[in-house]
Amino acid sequence: MSLMKPDDTKNLFQPLAARLRPTQLDEWVGQAHLLGDNKPLRKAILQGALHSMIFWGPPGTGKTTLARLIAGYAKARFEKISAIFSGIKDIRAVVEDARKAREKDGQPTVLFVDEIHRFNKTQQDAFLPYVEEGLLILIGATTENPSFELNNALLSRARVYVLKRLTEEDILLIIQRALTDSEKGLGHLRFDFPLELQKMLAKAADGDARQVLNMLEVMVDFAEQTDGVYQITNNLITEVIQQTWRRFDKGGELFYDQISALHKSVRGSSPDAALYWLCRMLDGGCDPLYIARRVIRMASEDIGNADPRALQLAIDACNVYERLGSPEGELTLAQAVIYMAIAPKSNAVYVAFNEAMREVKATGTLDVPLHLRNKPSKDYRYAHDEPNAYAAGENYFPDELKSRIYYRPMQRGLEIKIAEKLAQLREWDNR
Repeated sequence: MSLMKPDDTKNLFQPLAARLRPTQLDEWVGQAHLLGDNKPLRKAILQGALHSMIFWGPPGTGKTTLARLIAGYAKARFEKISAIFSGIKDIRAVVEDARKAREKDGQPTVLFVDEIHRFNKTQQDAFLPYVEEGLLILIGATTENPSFELNNALLSRARVYVLKRLTEEDILLIIQRALTDSEKGLGHLRFDFPLELQKMLAKAADGDARQVLNMLEVMVDFAEQTDGVYQITNNLITEVIQQTWRRFDKGGELFYDQISALHKSVRGSSPDAALYWLCRMLDGGCDPLYIARRVIRMASEDIGNADPRALQLAIDACNVYERLGSPEGELTLAQAVIYMAIAPKSNAVYVAFNEAMREVKATGTLDVPLHLRNKPSKDYRYAHDEPNAYAAGENYFPDELKSRIYYRPMQRGLEIKIAEKLAQLREWDNR
């Protein structure tokens, strides 16, 4: 299929996405907020001005490629490690090579760490002395929010740049470059590939440059030829798209954005939006049992005692799914999510729990009052022997924390009745 020159055969076995990796800023597509004319990062790259940085963004937005470009413009050595497969030993090896390179010819080293959030605190700390010394220019890539996943000490020594998902227009430019570049792309081939079908493919890529080039490569492999012209049809694109998972980024930032949207839709009493996000997650390949567990959490956090049936319904939905599996069991999750969305809302239990936990951490190990211990004293009042089965005025806290109130029911759902009951009990306390 290839019409490349003999000296280009080393590229034959590289994926199209690797062959088309930009080597100059002029070839770059997207991220105009960072790399557009007169933007600070673009100026720094063109000047070869190196500084440590963190690239935060979804897959396929060019984090690795941008790191290579930066090293190239600065005439620096480029080292790459993955936090998934590397450890302290690998970091030390990179440091040793960087030190030798600096001593030999003064060449700086750019260390690109993919999935840097996968490193634990100790591993992240291992970079600090070499970054401070200037031996390593650290460029980390992450799909997670760096503020949550990276040490403050590391963040303070690096600038965070947010890479955005590519637009459909950006992806379309990448497709057209792939089709016309005869040296690195598919320009040595002839295609019947109408623009409307190119747009269809660009939309399916969901902002991921690597994904669209992979899909394009698969289409070429399966396309029929007429007089040497590759026929790209609607049916072919549909088939390739169906074979490609929609990008869900399980465990990454997009994952948490979607579960957050589901939770907030339930909290906001929007059953239709909640159902949409549930279906988005299921369609994207999320484990339904993970969703079921989160729905159980929603029942306690956002509904609580305003409607205690919500918790039981959430547990039942989880149990039914475990029994039926997909797709039959997914309907029970939809039932639970819709119920949660329309149920009366109260976060009183959630607030009370957090307030009590803060007080426990702040006050330490206070003594259990004598009348509450396992062998109660003669001062203990057995509630069932008291009027209304309530020992009015009794204190059940440590002596230092008398009369604390954490749980404040809302005036919604069953908590209206609970609030009335608590008000009655406190009235008896004050007699």
